[in-house]
Amino acid sequence: MARKINLNFMVVIAVAIMLSVFFTTAVSYQFFQKEVFAELSSFAEMMEDLDFMEHMENKGAVNPQEELRITWIADDGSVLYDSYMGNDVLDNHMNRPEVAQAMRSGEGTSVRTSQTMGQNIFFYARRAEDGTVLRIAKQAGSIWNVYRNTLPITALIAILSFLISVWIARQLTKAFVSPIEQMASDMEHLENVSTYKELMPFIELIRSRHEEALQVGKIRQEFTANVSHELKTPLTAISGYAELIANGMASKKEGRHFAEEIYRNAQRLLALINDILQLSELDDSADYRSSFEAVDVYAMAAHCVELLQPVADRHNVTLSLKGTPLVIQANRGLMEELLYNLCDNAIRYNREGGHVWVTVTDKLIVQDDGIGISPKYQKRVFERFFRVDKSRSRKTGGTGLGLAIVKHIAEVHGSAVSLDSDIGIGTTVRVEFSDMQ
Repeated sequence: MARKINLNFMVVIAVAIMLSVFFTTAVSYQFFQKEVFAELSSFAEMMEDLDFMEHMENKGAVNPQEELRITWIADDGSVLYDSYMGNDVLDNHMNRPEVAQAMRSGEGTSVRTSQTMGQNIFFYARRAEDGTVLRIAKQAGSIWNVYRNTLPITALIAILSFLISVWIARQLTKAFVSPIEQMASDMEHLENVSTYKELMPFIELIRSRHEEALQVGKIRQEFTANVSHELKTPLTAISGYAELIANGMASKKEGRHFAEEIYRNAQRLLALINDILQLSELDDSADYRSSFEAVDVYAMAAHCVELLQPVADRHNVTLSLKGTPLVIQANRGLMEELLYNLCDNAIRYNREGGHVWVTVTDKLIVQDDGIGISPKYQKRVFERFFRVDKSRSRKTGGTGLGLAIVKHIAEVHGSAVSLDSDIGIGTTVRVEFSDMQ
């Protein structure tokens, strides 16, 4: 990670320095160009003041090695005098950019390759009062000499800037990456990580996520152990009874009893597997909202009461429903599962001649006058495989997953589940829906 960050820093620094040199050179060139034209303008003005043009024709051509080239151009573009070459050999200059511009506005400038001198030249032209044009030219080579002379120092400064910036970048990268590397090496002691305040929210987030991951891992480990135990019990019973029958060690009467026990344990095993699969689907599904639809909780409760009436009759429990229609946005299958588990639990963990009341208003309430739950167990009844009375639970066919499924379904719908109970008085479970239509 640090190597990648350093490499990115170096690329950014190199690009920044190159751009800085480029733009600085461009700005400097513009500045020098402006200075050259100002110098040429001053020279042309001085020549006008000294009436120098009147004597040009008598002086002859100036040596081509001279730094400045002076050209005097008539108002029709013909060359009256040129210090570099004789005026007889030069063509009409009316089409020269700087001359045309001077003819129009009084003065003109251009930087181009001279057809005569074959070099890149700065040209400055000024129109005189008599309509003629005085043009001063200066070789651009004298400007580029400045850049050639300053190139070593510019390169040295660029290299030093690059090295210093890389060193600073390495220190910054080290300061940035070091706390992250400490976290990665010792997730159990994040409080000992020395860092800067900007990283603290990130560390707190990592700490909370790490604790959540540990908790989830612990829950999964416990769940796996509980599943193994719960599956092993009915399978052991089935295997034992089947072995007795297979070896001819059971009488006809005992064989019938063993077959009933095998059937009962097989049914319990199927119920357990179904509940485990239901929980697994609830855990793995990222979003059920795409399957939400408008459902009437009262109508679904009425169907659930009708479905469980035979079970209630077998347990000698009176099952009743009251309330008003309540339409919410929910997954129909999950809501039916929630209602079934709550009502089934209230029937199974009831007493002979007990009652179960299902009420639908702005919430769902399932109340019974059964055996009740001790206060010390009330917070744990929604845990997976937790049973207050294990022997009674197995006798009634409970898997210990019913209320865990209820809690998960409520969470999927953004709803809250609460429980009140007293030993010997009964239990009341409330589901308050948050997504009502």
